Amino acid sequence: MKVIVLGAGIIGVSTAWHLLERGHEVVVVDRQPDAALETSFANAAQISVSYCEPWANRDAPLKMLKWMFSKEAPLLFRPQLDWQQWRWGLQFLGQCNDAAFERNVQQIVALGAYSHAALKDVVSATGIEYQRLERGIAHYYTDQKSFDTAGDAAALMRKYGVARKVVSREELFQIEPAFKSFAHRIVGGTFTPSDESGDARLFTQQLAKRCQARGAQFMYGHDIARLNQAGGAIESIAVCARGTGERSQKAQKAQKDQKDQEIKADAVVVACGSYSAPLLRTVGVDLPIYPGKGYSATFKLKKPELAPYVSTIDDEVKCAMSRLGDHLRVAGTIELGGYDHSLDTPLAKARCRMLANRIEEVLPGVCDTRTEEEGGQPHFWTGLRPATPTNIPYIGKTKVGRLWVNAGHGTLGWTHGAGSGKAMAELISGETPAMNFGFYGLQRPNPRLTTSAA
Repeated sequence: MKVIVLGAGIIGVSTAWHLLERGHEVVVVDRQPDAALETSFANAAQISVSYCEPWANRDAPLKMLKWMFSKEAPLLFRPQLDWQQWRWGLQFLGQCNDAAFERNVQQIVALGAYSHAALKDVVSATGIEYQRLERGIAHYYTDQKSFDTAGDAAALMRKYGVARKVVSREELFQIEPAFKSFAHRIVGGTFTPSDESGDARLFTQQLAKRCQARGAQFMYGHDIARLNQAGGAIESIAVCARGTGERSQKAQKAQKDQKDQEIKADAVVVACGSYSAPLLRTVGVDLPIYPGKGYSATFKLKKPELAPYVSTIDDEVKCAMSRLGDHLRVAGTIELGGYDHSLDTPLAKARCRMLANRIEEVLPGVCDTRTEEEGGQPHFWTGLRPATPTNIPYIGKTKVGRLWVNAGHGTLGWTHGAGSGKAMAELISGETPAMNFGFYGLQRPNPRLTTSAA
C-alpha cells in the first residue's frame, strides 16, 4: 500500500518507520524544513510511562478556578470566543471524577507500556543516539499534604503493572544526590526505575533519516492545502510549497500562483498534532483535540558535577527536568488559550522566567539561568500540546474512507510516540495491536478490552 503521513513529529515519523517495516510505500508531508521542529522540538524529554495521570481528576475544577488568576499556574484556562474550547472544557469537566480517572489511567498506561517496548525495539534495531539516560524518573514533594496522597497514586499505578514506589526524603537523595541543596523544602517523593529520558528531537530526526534511507519520501516545506474527498473516501491530498519569508515579493507571488500538487494514496494518516482537529473537520471528522501551550527552558550547565542525572518532576510547580548532555531541560505549565505560539507577551515571559527561577531555587548555581540582557544564553521555547479531555489519544480509522488519525497525545507524545506509530501501522496492515486499548473507529471492540477510549 501507499500511505501518506501528514506530520513529521515523533508520532508521524514513528508511524512512517513502522509502515516501512511492514513493506508499505510511505510519503511524509510537513510544513517545516526538517522533522520534529514543532511539538516534538523541546519537550520535557521524559519517557514517563508511570507518571501519566490525566489532567482531569476530582480536584481539577477547583484548582483551575484558583489558577485562572495566576500567571505561573500549572494549568491555565484562558477563555476565548471559541466554541471548540468551551466544548472541550465541558467534556473535560465530565472526566473529573474517580471512575473516569481510573478508566483513563488504564488506557494511558497500557499505551505507555506498549510504546516503551516499541521504543526499545527501534533503538536496538537502529542504534540511534539521543542523549538517553535510563536512570528512572523521580517525583519530589514540598507539601506534606500532597505527599500523603502519593501512596494512593502509586498504588493505582501498581494495579496496572507500573512499579512506582513511595520513597522517603533520605531515599530520594540516595537516588539523586543533586537535590540535597533543596533538602529543607523536600518532604518525600516517589520513584520508578523503569522510566527514562532523552531528546525527542534528536531521536525523531535520526529516525526520519533512516526512513529516508529505506525509501520513504519526505516532503518538507509543504503545507497541506486540502483533503480531497469523493464518494465518502479521501481521493487525494493537495499540498503546496511554502515561502521562506526571505524571498523576493516576485518569487513569493510565483509560489502563490503555482498549482497545488495532488498526491494519491491508499491511506492517509493525519498526525499533525494540535492542527489535526481543524484539518479533519474539513472532511466532517470532528474530534475534541485542543491545543495546550507548553513551555520549556534549556540551560547550559555551569557545574555539571552537581546536576541531576535522574529525570525528575517537581510537584509544587508541576514542571519536569531532564539532563541532556551538558544542558538541563526544564518544562512545564499548560495554557488552554488557542493556537498561540508567542514567547514575547508578558504572560509568556512570566512563565519562562518562572522555570528559570525555579531551577535556580532548586539547583542554585548549577545552570546558567541568566537572561540575554545579563549575558546568558537561555533557550526558551513553546509548543502546542494536542490535548483530549481524557488525555487519551485518537489512534485509528475515521468514518471517511482511507483516512486515519494518530493525534491527541497531549504532553505524552514522546512517551507514546513509538507505540502509537507501531499500532497505527499494524491497524493499517489489518493487524490487531496486542494491548488493552480502545482504538478509534473499530467496528468491533477487542474482547481483551475492558474500557474504550473517549
